[in-house]
Parts: sequence; structure tokens; C-alpha cells
Amino acid sequence: MFLRELTQDVRILKGAGPATMRALANLGIHTVADLLLHLPRDYEDKTKIVPLSRFADAKVFTTARVIRHEWFGFGRMRTLKILIEDESSEAALLCFNRPFLEQMAPVGSMIQVYGKFQFKYGEIQSSSFEIKRIDGELAAEKALSPVYPLTEHLNQMAMRKMVTLALNKFASHIEDELPAYLLDRRQFLRKTDAIRAIHFPSSWEDAKRAHDALAYEELFYFQLGIALRIRARRAKTIERKQSPGVLARRLRERLSYSLTDDQQAVLQEIVDDMHKPYPMARLLQGDVGCGKTIVALLAALYAVERGGQVAIMAPTELLARQHATIAAHLVEPLGVRLAFVTGSVSNAARPPLLSALKNGDIDIAIGTHALFSEDVAFKNLELVIIDEQQRFGVLQRIALYKKGHVPDLLMMTATPIPRSLALTFFGDLQVSTIKNLPPGRRPVVTHLAREDRCDRVYEFARKKLKEGRQAYFVYPVISESDRLGLRDAESMAAHLAKEVFPEFKVGLLHSRLGDDAKMEAMNQFAAGHIQVLVATTVVEVGVDVPNATIMVIEHAERFGLSALHQLRGRIGRGTYQGYCFLIYSKELTEEGRMRLKALYDTNDGFAIAEEDLKIRGPGDLLGIEQAGELNLRIADMRTDFDLLKEARKDAFAVIEKDPLLAGPEHEAIRQVLTRANPLRER
Repeated sequence: MFLRELTQDVRILKGAGPATMRALANLGIHTVADLLLHLPRDYEDKTKIVPLSRFADAKVFTTARVIRHEWFGFGRMRTLKILIEDESSEAALLCFNRPFLEQMAPVGSMIQVYGKFQFKYGEIQSSSFEIKRIDGELAAEKALSPVYPLTEHLNQMAMRKMVTLALNKFASHIEDELPAYLLDRRQFLRKTDAIRAIHFPSSWEDAKRAHDALAYEELFYFQLGIALRIRARRAKTIERKQSPGVLARRLRERLSYSLTDDQQAVLQEIVDDMHKPYPMARLLQGDVGCGKTIVALLAALYAVERGGQVAIMAPTELLARQHATIAAHLVEPLGVRLAFVTGSVSNAARPPLLSALKNGDIDIAIGTHALFSEDVAFKNLELVIIDEQQRFGVLQRIALYKKGHVPDLLMMTATPIPRSLALTFFGDLQVSTIKNLPPGRRPVVTHLAREDRCDRVYEFARKKLKEGRQAYFVYPVISESDRLGLRDAESMAAHLAKEVFPEFKVGLLHSRLGDDAKMEAMNQFAAGHIQVLVATTVVEVGVDVPNATIMVIEHAERFGLSALHQLRGRIGRGTYQGYCFLIYSKELTEEGRMRLKALYDTNDGFAIAEEDLKIRGPGDLLGIEQAGELNLRIADMRTDFDLLKEARKDAFAVIEKDPLLAGPEHEAIRQVLTRANPLRER
């Protein structure tokens, strides 16, 4: 009864005609359950009267008399202005594109007004309001009115009516999915009450209680799935050979520097995991330039020392080549055998390379997505290292992981991850963090410059170039045809070479160039033969040129905060001071302003990641759409971190107490894990 009715087509509700059905389908609403989980994005509070004089405290909800009509502007831009007054004050309603309100609110009539007002141009005014003509006294409503995400041909009144019909007919059939003891301990609403309250709460407190109950349930089952994955992984026992760490010790003796305290600590965490009787699954995160690569190489030597093979996968050939170059310099003198595996390996060289991998004649394979091609096989793959893991999809990571029996997995990211997202995206991984930069590294100095003042930036760059330093100039698009009105890499490379820096060598690097051309440009820049490298975000990761001290990012407002921080991290990697210039357009949005301010205020990647989460939410921060690892419908990682911690604690306690989920207290959990409950479908 419960499952059948809630999965019925939404057209069983009265008033759901063809046009409404098409509109609902555009919102992804097909069943009654879909409708009940289409939650309000906000609420209108008409439960108490708020006069015009209190516009600064809350949205106004009052009865007002129309004093007069005025018009301003000319022609098609002519706009109606309605002057109103209530018992406390006067105000103006600016009716942009709503001339019909002249008839709805004639002079002398009484109207109900609801909207957001502000003091501007010497008067209280609003352009975002609702009005309704009334005859009697204004009566406050008993509940908050939900405001839903909508689409074309669907309005709030119709959506509220549909949800009300669904609640009246089906809310009593909604069952609790959480065990009763958890609901009682946490003092959460029963699910049927929570669903009713989140749509039509009697107060803001009621809405918060409903949200918390539903968000906790969602997070609990998400974390329960993570706990089950951890249990399954640890059930895979491995017979480990001891690795005394001789190779790693020899490599550390060859280094011209000492590891930082953070590097030593995370290396020890990784090595300890690699000696446990179940496979490691660890995320190594650290800010740009903190030294993750050397830690990964040292960890790889522990696997090689006991006869295993290591695969290191990078998202671009540029980064993979840089890893291979560094690794060859550091570990080949120790007798470690390396191979570089990418799609550009020639047809003649590929068969012997694949044969050597399969026979175990190669210890460490470094490459791109070509590593998980079907024809690539390993004799004894013990450790998989994935750099910039957020750039790979889940299926790609699994494809490489399956090339070993039960290999250890080390994922690395230079995009610092807020703790709430780490517990959600990577909740089944142990997380190691490198926060301290190598000693002597100076923080990059960041400047903001409007586009009409970029000549000053060019002059500063010329001064540093004359001192022998090098510079990056980064643009959001490759060519002029890509996006109208934006400076592009190709035309600006020509402009900078001829008009701005004719005395210096200017190079060009972008994704449309062939692999050989990319490597040639990068090698020329690294060798100092190119002083100015014009590029797109292809230089965002992996490019390490210590002599490069200038980073100029034009149209900086077009880049995400994480990308800007990564680009800034390409400079100041040597002994010289680094300078980053963010050039922005005159038409700067509020979100763009917030991003640039966050980058200007701090060099701390972890603080920047937290700010990015606040500004944009988790949407693009970690490439969620590509990863496909998270689809929360109710919980919000920006505000529900405390709920997440409690849900995680409870879920892991359930598994620890009873790994088999036996007993009557877990009946609700077993039902959810064994059936597709429509109120949890994703």
C-alpha cells in the first residue's frame, strides 16, 4: 500500500492536466514521492503584520491605501509607480513590466502588500512585492507559505495546491525509516510530521525542526553506506610482506632538503596503513606547493621494496610527464624501473612496454587515463596513486583499481577540501593533510586591478622580467571566436609579443596544441628561453618553474575560486617573491566580487575552500557531476555540518555494535537497505 501509492503517477491528483504534467516533468516530478520531496526553497511569512515603518526588520506585510499613480521613463521603458500609505508610513511600489497593476490597485483602494522594501532616493520603495485588493481587515495567516522552485507554466498557487492534495491523501502512509530509538534519542519529528511541516510550517522554528529531521535521515543512510563500504574493504585480508623502508631511506638521503613535520607525519600514516592486513584507502590533501609528490614517491618505494608494482595516474600528459621526470631523477639511481604510459606512446613502443608491465619488469608506471586501458595489465599491482583525483570519474578510478588484486589506494588533491565535504565525498577514506609549506617559501602577494588599469600591471611585469624573472599570462578562452567580448590566449599572445613585451620571448600554451607542441612550450619556459608564457588553465596543475614570479589572470571573475588559487600556486615556488594580479571587468557581479576578495584576503587554501563552499555550495568545488558520488536532496553541507557529524557517529555506532544489523531495533534500517523507498530515491 505504502510503496504502491507513493510511486503512483502524480496525475492521480486532481487538477494535474497535460500542461501541468509537462511543467512538473521539467522539474523532475513524476510520482507523488517526487512531489513531496520537491521542497520549498524559502517561505513567505504572513503570520504577523509588519508595517511599512519596520521595513528594515523584515519583509513588509500590511494593509495600505493607494494614494496616487505616477509614471517615469519614456516609450517602452515607461514604468508605473504606485504611492501607498499605511498607519505608519508612506512608500512607493515600482511596477517594472507590470503596467496592469494600475487597474488592480486604483487610487483610493485598499490593498494587501507583501514584499521587501528599502530606503532609496529619499523614499521607502520596493520593486519585489505582491499586492491583492481587499475589502476588509487584513488577517494574518496561520502558517508560513512555501516558495517552491518553479518552471514555465507553473505558479506558486498551483504548486501549493498540488502539494496540499498529496499531503491530504498520502501523508498518513509515510513510514519512519529511522529506528524509533534514534528518533527518540535525537528528539526528531516522525517522518509524516516532518514532511507536513517542511511544506507548511507554523513557524520558522517548525521549518527548522522538519528540515533537521529529514536531513539527518538522509545523512544517516549516506554515512551508513560509507560505514558498510569500510567494513567490506577491511574484510579483505591481505598477507603483507614487511617493508623495512631501505629504498625510502636512501631516497631521503639523496634529497637536498628535509621533509617538513607535516610531510613526515602523513608519510608515517600512509606507511602504517600499507602494513595493515586490509587494503589502504587514503586521501592525501594539501595546498599547492606543499610537497605531496615526494611523499607519494616515498610511499611507492615501500610497495616496490616488497616486490609490488605502483601505478601513478595524473589527469594531463603535462602533469604526468612532470611526475615522470621528477621520479626518474630521484628513484632510477636507486635501481627502480620506471615507465611512462600515455596515449601518445608510439605503436612500435607500446607492445614491449605492455609486456614489461605484465611480466613485472617495471616497478612504477606513471601516466594518464591510458593506464586503465583494457590492454594494460600488471603482474602485481600493490599501490594505486591518483593525483588530482577530482578530475577523474568514479568508473575511471575503479577501472585502474581493478587491475590489481586488492591494491592500496592513495588519492591526492591540491584542492583543499572543507571537512564537511571530506566526510561526505570521501567518508570511507582516511584523510591525511599537509598544511605547512616548505621552509623559506614566501606567500604570494595578490593585487586586484580593473581592466582599464592593466597597463600598470604590464609595467610591473616588465620590471620583473628585466630582473630576469618570468611571467604567466592566463586567459579564460583560447581564441576570439570562443566567446564574444573576452580577451583570448591566441590574440593576446600576439599582442603581448608585438606591442607590450617586444624585447622578450613570448610563448603560447593551450589544450588545442599537440602534445609535442605543449611539451616544447613548457620545456622552453622551464629552461628560461621563453620569458612570458601565455596560456589557458592548462597550467593550473603540475607546472613547476621556480623562476616564474608573475601570474597575470585576465577576466579573473570568470574563473572559479579553486582555479584561481591553483593558478596562483604556480608562482613563488623558488627563492623569489611571487606576485599575482587578478584583472577584472567593470561589470563585476556580487559573486565575482566575493571570490576575488576571498583570494585577496588570504593565501590559505583551506580557508579559501571554506569560503568557496559558502559562496557556491558544493556544486563545482570538487567536480561532483563528474564524480557522481553525492546527490543530497535535503541536507546542505554549508549549514548542516553538525547534523552530518551526529549522523556519522550514529551510523558507525550501529555497524560497530552489530555488523550484521541483526535484532528488532534494526528492522527499519534493514528495510531501507533492501527496498527502494520512494522517499529516498535519487
